[in-house]
Amino acid sequence: QVQLVESGGGSVQAGGSLRLSCAASGGIFSINHMAWHRQAPGKQRELVALITSGGNTNYVDSVKGRFTISRDNAKKMVYLQMNNLKPEDTGVYYCWRSPASWGQGTQVTVSS
Repeated sequence: QVQLVESGGGSVQAGGSLRLSCAASGGIFSINHMAWHRQAPGKQRELVALITSGGNTNYVDSVKGRFTISRDNAKKMVYLQMNNLKPEDTGVYYCWRSPASWGQGTQVTVSS
């Protein structure tokens, strides 16, 4: 059974940093694509960053240059380093593992 557990969310002021972590269990982690999505209040969930099984990365335009997704296959972990946070980054951040597994989410709140 595949499980994902996020941690590292919190409240910061604009310009601050947070590092989200996602611990995976079950399955063969190294062959899965991994991603972070977020959902702001009243908005649809959106893809923020993705890292393929081969280590290629993609980001939504609004976070390019500020966020970095990485993975540690040996530890079955995926991370999202978020720098220069903005109030519009506020939302619940969800870890995703291909093909269709989700974590429970972690709240990120950025105040101006």
